[in-house]
Amino acid sequence: MEVISSSSSTISVFISPRNNLCFAPHSKAVRWNSLLVRSVKPRSCSSLTCVSINARDSLSPKKADEHNSFFWLVKRFNNRFAFHHVVLFRRNGRLLTKLRKHTISLRKLVKSSEKLKDSFHDFCLRIALGMMLFMAIAVPVSKSPSWALTEENLLFLEAWRTIDRAYVDKSFNGQSWFRYRENALRNEPMNNREQTYAAIKKMLATLDDPFTRFLEPDKFKSLRSGTQGALTGVGLSIGYPTGNDGALSGLMVISASPGGPASRAAISPGDLILAIDDTGTETMDIYDAAERLQGPEGSEVLLKIQSGSEIKQLSLTRENISINPVKSRVCETPGMGNAASKIGYIKLTSFNQNASAAVKEAIETLRRDNVDGFVLDLRNNSGGLFPEGIEIARIWLNKGVIVYICDSRGVRDVIDTDGTNAIAPSEPLAVLVNKGTASASEILAGALKDNKRAVLLGEPTFGKGKIQSVFEMSDGSGLAVTVARYETPDHIDINKVGITPDHPLPASFPKDGDGFCGCVGDPASGCFVNRVGLFSR
Repeated sequence: MEVISSSSSTISVFISPRNNLCFAPHSKAVRWNSLLVRSVKPRSCSSLTCVSINARDSLSPKKADEHNSFFWLVKRFNNRFAFHHVVLFRRNGRLLTKLRKHTISLRKLVKSSEKLKDSFHDFCLRIALGMMLFMAIAVPVSKSPSWALTEENLLFLEAWRTIDRAYVDKSFNGQSWFRYRENALRNEPMNNREQTYAAIKKMLATLDDPFTRFLEPDKFKSLRSGTQGALTGVGLSIGYPTGNDGALSGLMVISASPGGPASRAAISPGDLILAIDDTGTETMDIYDAAERLQGPEGSEVLLKIQSGSEIKQLSLTRENISINPVKSRVCETPGMGNAASKIGYIKLTSFNQNASAAVKEAIETLRRDNVDGFVLDLRNNSGGLFPEGIEIARIWLNKGVIVYICDSRGVRDVIDTDGTNAIAPSEPLAVLVNKGTASASEILAGALKDNKRAVLLGEPTFGKGKIQSVFEMSDGSGLAVTVARYETPDHIDINKVGITPDHPLPASFPKDGDGFCGCVGDPASGCFVNRVGLFSR
């Protein structure tokens, strides 16, 4: 290896793999310690490699580590411009002129390499910090835990997903629903089914919604049997008293099935159940209460009831309650002269899966008796299946909106009718309501009132303006979830307010079919309501 000078402004560096020395004509040797070089293996052992750098850019040994990139560039330059034959420099300098051009390019590359080196280090540092920050943010909110999930974890996640997809309030009562899931999977014990159920109930409690509840398999089965038309119990429909007075505690009677044990014991809508078998109801949910009220046929249940200011203890015997949702009869009313008109009276007690078909059958039966008007009695009807309420509204409506389905962002869906399923869209219709009229009953009553299809008589309804759907879980348990709130066709939110009827009924007006016919057929009775009073606004 040797270093020689080819001019006053440049230094030529010649590197021979066999330690052969090659001198350009009239060239002059340069002191070794003025330039630091490193051998670079050329492409061919027989080649002579020549590069030039500016003499003013000579390097000192102590800065060698800072400029290792230079030798990388030298190697790249060598590979590109290596001669495959021995080169002799001529005095005319034609080849030297070309090499000087390459020298200028090399000098620019050297300077650029230093800048690139600094920029590259800074860029790499920024990338590394960015990745660290991304991982710090992404890991806590990752959508799936990194550990193996147990069967109990999967059941909890099934409940979590059901709420995530169906619940009406997408703020989930002002909390991060994904964050709650991650924290629960890490911190809540789920080693057996009992612990998993407890974790699900704890999760639902954070929503602060008394109508969104977890149902163990036996409770879910009981709820489903109630909507299918058969029940063993005392014939009570119950709810929370917050609909009318938030200061009340316990559970409120919404309705008592006609002829059932509770009805015979004179338990009325609006009464409070303070205890069931000596267990207080202050913190009891309606599903737990329903389970306690039901039991084997012939068994006894002890109720503590508050009716107004009176508190009484009642022992009721459970019976097999066959829930036939519809009863009907023909009532004659005084007409002009000796002619009497006929009214078809339909009592609808619940919205189970047979309700709409039973109402259609009742209408057809009453028409065969030549009725010229209908009265639909929804008093003490605490609701039931939402779709059945919609189908019954379509029976009476020729066209129009039935209900607006809303969530926290506003109207989500519109349920209406085009008259395809209407079988009684024109006859005069009156609807009887009271404070025991709730949920699906209120949807039906609101649709008929706001579409000017019926006249409402009675007292303000209960005021349950939220809709629940029941979801069955993979292990046979269930979730009752508030999936929406609703507004009547006139965009009235009735939750905790109820529907105000067009006219009141006399205080002594009876709640059964026989008593109704007596009041509309006897002008001398104290509860008499004539035909005009029934069907006019």
